[in-house]
Amino acid sequence: MHARHGITVEIANEVVSDPERVVIVPDYNSSSANSIRVIGYSLLAGAIVTVIVLVDDGVVHGVNGWIANTRDQQLYREEGDHGQD
Repeated sequence: MHARHGITVEIANEVVSDPERVVIVPDYNSSSANSIRVIGYSLLAGAIVTVIVLVDDGVVHGVNGWIANTRDQQLYREEGDHGQD
């Protein structure tokens, strides 16, 4: 996550903990339908961020993350009045 997209574990944890996060099960781009897309705001990143996770035996594992694309930003904003730009 960090090497390719600059998303640290701390940023990913912030996104997953966002009380206004959007969770899409399964991730709309998943070919296996096993991954979950979480879209949330990160103060550390100063942006809406997309994090892809997998759940294995009740444990959530971060797989990838990046600054949210236009589609994910729109999905996040449509879920409520987040006040983010």
